Amino acid sequence: MHQLIEIYRELIKPEWIMAHGGLYVVMFIIFAETGLFVGFFLPGDSLLFVTGVIIANSLTKFGNVYVDLLYWISLITFAGVIGNIIGYWYGSKFGHILMKWPDSMLFKKKYIHQAHDFYEKKGGMAIFFARFLPIVRTFAPIVGGMVDMNYKKFVYYNILGCLAWVISMIMAGFLLGNITWVQKNLEVIVIGLVIVTTGPVLFKMFFGKKKATTEA
Repeated sequence: MHQLIEIYRELIKPEWIMAHGGLYVVMFIIFAETGLFVGFFLPGDSLLFVTGVIIANSLTKFGNVYVDLLYWISLITFAGVIGNIIGYWYGSKFGHILMKWPDSMLFKKKYIHQAHDFYEKKGGMAIFFARFLPIVRTFAPIVGGMVDMNYKKFVYYNILGCLAWVISMIMAGFLLGNITWVQKNLEVIVIGLVIVTTGPVLFKMFFGKKKATTEA
């Protein structure tokens, strides 16, 4: 757990990001979180917020900060869309094998069940809303593939959801990134963002089933 916390702390530091490949690293992490089931623990929301802060405060790649903003939003959105498509493909081809895997620290079948329940409640919009829910966004496309969701419908909600998620998170960081207080307290803000976005999901995953069992 301590090592995981340290990884989080490094990933959300603009200095670390810029020293290890720049925002292309963010692209890869967003792809991994949305396309590889082992990437469910990655802090996508926080990284997108930090990306906005970096764009607002870094030298421009194209000589215009708004062109930079459009460039990175486009690339990161593309990475997120492709990630979900790979997750869908994996679910459609190997979902039955995945459900036979034993639980481990990095994979638990209840994550799949959690995404499946969310998918059943929200229908096609599950793919859209899942973008804003840590852990669930990793497994929702896999479940979509497992239940043979219409591919065109999946791609539509995939693109729409990824655009909304990436734009809202990056723009929040971009608009607040020039505020001195935000710059000085960025780590605290990002940790708070992790707690706010991840906390409800983790609470439901770990305590929701116990509550349901008690009521039954």
